[in-house]
Amino acid sequence: MDNAPLAGIRVIEVAQNIAGPICGQILAQLGADVVKVERPGSGDDARGWGPPFITDGTSTTFIACNRGKRSLVLDLKRDAAKLDALCATADVFVQNMRPGMLEEIGLGADTLCAKHPRLVYAGISAFGHTGPRAMEGGYEPILQGYSGLMMMNGEEGGPPTRTSPQILDIGTGLWAALGVVAALHRRRDTGRGGRVDASLLETALGWMGPHFAGFSVSGQNPKRHLSGNPNTVVFQAFATATQPIMVAAANDRLFVKLCGVMGIAEDDPRFATNRLRVANKAALLAMLEPRFAAQPADHWLGLLNAAGVPCGPVNTISAMAVDAQVAALGALEAWGEVTATGLPINLDGAKPRAARGAPAIGEHTAEILREAGLD
Repeated sequence: MDNAPLAGIRVIEVAQNIAGPICGQILAQLGADVVKVERPGSGDDARGWGPPFITDGTSTTFIACNRGKRSLVLDLKRDAAKLDALCATADVFVQNMRPGMLEEIGLGADTLCAKHPRLVYAGISAFGHTGPRAMEGGYEPILQGYSGLMMMNGEEGGPPTRTSPQILDIGTGLWAALGVVAALHRRRDTGRGGRVDASLLETALGWMGPHFAGFSVSGQNPKRHLSGNPNTVVFQAFATATQPIMVAAANDRLFVKLCGVMGIAEDDPRFATNRLRVANKAALLAMLEPRFAAQPADHWLGLLNAAGVPCGPVNTISAMAVDAQVAALGALEAWGEVTATGLPINLDGAKPRAARGAPAIGEHTAEILREAGLD
């Protein structure tokens, strides 16, 4: 792989489900040799997270999070010494196991970093590495609820609403990978690795930074606005005669253009500024919604684009799978039976791609142990 900035870096991944494996996959896509350690028998729990499954019974979720890795089967308790020895050959250790589990078998951050001072140890947890809940486990929906994120989605007065994509797992894996790259960069100068900690809770709070800033001034919980925005009007989806479209007239100049398209008086004093439009949102939407519903999406998208008003269709995944812009970006990658998203960056105009697909359980056990002299 020509654009492999992490070539020569070895990663030991003791992780399952999504957050830890996403961190490992990012590093693999950037060229690192990622050794995924799995339990005998079933391997990573995510192998069974389906349907759908591919022909060999592996879930598509697993494949989406584990491309580019080699799989090594070890019993963590019985083979802790082997794993320790492998760390002597590694640059990075990534784990998201139950809090305290690796410490119990001598593979915690303090122990491994002391024995292998060049090692970068990335620990991923639910609630963070310190504090009264540090020893609690947790999955994505628990942290979406705990963090307040669920109460910011959906409709005001409605039930808490979870975001369907695993934004906390994937986001935490991304933050952990960024921390690893930063620690490796620092190691070039210091010769020492160190500890990187990331958590689903901190990722959730990070997504809500502007909302916390607003709360610090107003003292009010933010209201929910479905596809809209509490601070900007008009900035939301509208139903049309065919499919929903998103309209983002995010400033006064764009609102005037929107008025021209929709046949609304641009000098109505109730809507003269964004602050007034926010205050009179219900009245404005009562004018816009029936107009949008009367014509198909293509009608409005054509007029809005011609007027310079940012807009777009609200698509399904099936539509995006054949979208011309997605294809032009090379954003989807085919791996056997599965097409998944690639790394969302380009290096020198090319998208880094993992050297191999997702491994079978223990596919590379003999090879890895032989390389380390542990066979």
